[in-house]
Amino acid sequence: MFASNPFADLATIVPLDVIQGYVILMFILVVGGTIFDMIHKKSAKYFFAKAKAAEASRTRELSGGDKIGIAINTAVVDVATSGEFCNPKRRISHLFTMYGFILFVLTTVALVFAFPTPEAPAIVSMLWHLGCAMVMFGGYWFWFFIRVDVSAEGNPWYRIAKADMFILSLLGTTTFGLVWSLTMGSAPWNTLFLGLFVISATVLFAGVLWSKFAHMFFKPAAAFNKRVIKADGSMENLPELGDLSDPALQKRFPDIPEYMGAKPSYMGLGIKREQPKHY
Repeated sequence: MFASNPFADLATIVPLDVIQGYVILMFILVVGGTIFDMIHKKSAKYFFAKAKAAEASRTRELSGGDKIGIAINTAVVDVATSGEFCNPKRRISHLFTMYGFILFVLTTVALVFAFPTPEAPAIVSMLWHLGCAMVMFGGYWFWFFIRVDVSAEGNPWYRIAKADMFILSLLGTTTFGLVWSLTMGSAPWNTLFLGLFVISATVLFAGVLWSKFAHMFFKPAAAFNKRVIKADGSMENLPELGDLSDPALQKRFPDIPEYMGAKPSYMGLGIKREQPKHY
């Protein structure tokens, strides 16, 4: 069951060319939607303009080696291990979802293009099912327990907003895909879940403009830029505050002694003091 290629069974009903054409179309929609999203939101233009504006406030010039090191650090910490998440549960959930989705996409391509027959390597088929399960584990954990709407704001888990389009279509794709594979041979139910699988996948990949799909390409660039401006001292043209009781700092920023006194007290952890559950 888990070792069989579900797309090979599908190819006995739907021509393989149609299946492959659908996958290619989804790829084109993702690429095209992401590019259009960047143009529409002017995110690339914003980054370039921001980098240009920060040049005047740099305190040091980064070498090529510095930038390579920052890129590696970004790839390892911010991308590969999702280091931006302080909440360990949120981080684990995200990692399961991210790597599960990557596994799902790669094995789908392999099963549809490289091994579109029942003789496909069992490990590839098993990894496809594993990818679905990983997305479901991380995604449902997030949806029911970790989402801010649920965990911090007290809203019911079934409250749906436009921003939920990505996670719901992702969960629908992997859930219905897995159930479709497991019900292979049960004609009515299998056909139903196949239809739901295709609908969910179409919404996921074609709805880039209306979901958070494009942000998976945007976030690494943003994380890299954040590390660069910290390393070169530009700090987004913001001052780097030190000891608030320093007379030189207070002279530079007179608002500090005016509103906080000559010797500002330690403010504590602030919002990090406790989990936000005050609904």
